[in-house]
Amino acid sequence: MSDDEADPELLALLRQHFQGKLNLDEEPETGVLEGAEYVYDNSIDVALNMRATKNAAALIHEQMKRKEYSTESWSEHELHPKTKDESTVAFIFTMDLLNFSFWSLRPEDERFAVSYRDKTWTGYWSLVAALQRAQEEDIPITDPHYWQNEEECNLESLRHVFRSCTDEEIPLLEARLSCLREAGKVLYEKYNCSFTKCIEAANKSAAGLVNLLARDFDCFRDEFKFENRRKPIRFLKRAQILVADIWACFNGESYGEFRDIDKITMFADYRVPQILATLGCIGYSPPLQAMMVKGDIIESGSSYELQLRACSIWCVELLRREIKREHPEANINAILIDFFLYDTMKQLEAEGKETLPHHRTRSIWY
Repeated sequence: MSDDEADPELLALLRQHFQGKLNLDEEPETGVLEGAEYVYDNSIDVALNMRATKNAAALIHEQMKRKEYSTESWSEHELHPKTKDESTVAFIFTMDLLNFSFWSLRPEDERFAVSYRDKTWTGYWSLVAALQRAQEEDIPITDPHYWQNEEECNLESLRHVFRSCTDEEIPLLEARLSCLREAGKVLYEKYNCSFTKCIEAANKSAAGLVNLLARDFDCFRDEFKFENRRKPIRFLKRAQILVADIWACFNGESYGEFRDIDKITMFADYRVPQILATLGCIGYSPPLQAMMVKGDIIESGSSYELQLRACSIWCVELLRREIKREHPEANINAILIDFFLYDTMKQLEAEGKETLPHHRTRSIWY
């Protein structure tokens, strides 16, 4: 669309206004799924295999049913919080504020890892372990007041919080400090230093809370320009997984009660696309495949990366639709499918059964 063409969405809005049909109280929408479908429809480097997706849906449903996979599965992990109160909300907010970029180019025994409770944790679990360890050491790592205290919360103190049992430091440490600083400032200025106030402001809408995060916190505004599309493509990975984690932790009650939780999509990272490719659901163009096999860096915001992330979101949506079509009674959504696929991929990694590498993009978005 050229700059002198009328915006069709604006025209529709004006038409509704003059016809007396404009509803300013419409339910919030994140726009993530809409953007993902647009990229999928225009993708030339990432494609979906519909037959493999259909077969994968049957396999995923069968395994999730057999393992009784549900929101209860979230709290069953030994590192996730077991309490259900405001301190739990603060922990989850901190966790997903910093939930990005754990991959390493080093061998497994040399990568960033956290030793906690007589175990060694890597990836996302290294973050959760480090936060739990910090709380046991009486470091107020989940307190926004602490994040704003430059004397107490700085690179040196964060290096201690995220100290590794190997020689590799946690990636993007300075960016993590910036995220804490920014979030502390926003919570102080707008939400009485408590993320529970954000939840209250969203009025039990998951999409509303995601939009609030993207609006008020720069570090949650995970969106990019794609080709000639007027609106940016929204991924909002950490904003969405934050809402999903609160929903799962509280089993859809109390702070986790959202009337529209099914509007949350899959969380576009690097692990779920990996298992979707392993299942044959996703395929890549030869140039993109070559980059991934060689372990080349795919730049954040590049066409390759946007196609990878968006097509993964759309693929999980098709998996969800197929499962619901075959099993209308299934209590399933994109969140639970994502959690299940991520856990399965990490299990394959631990067993040394990775058949395809994940793409390598270094950013704060995932």
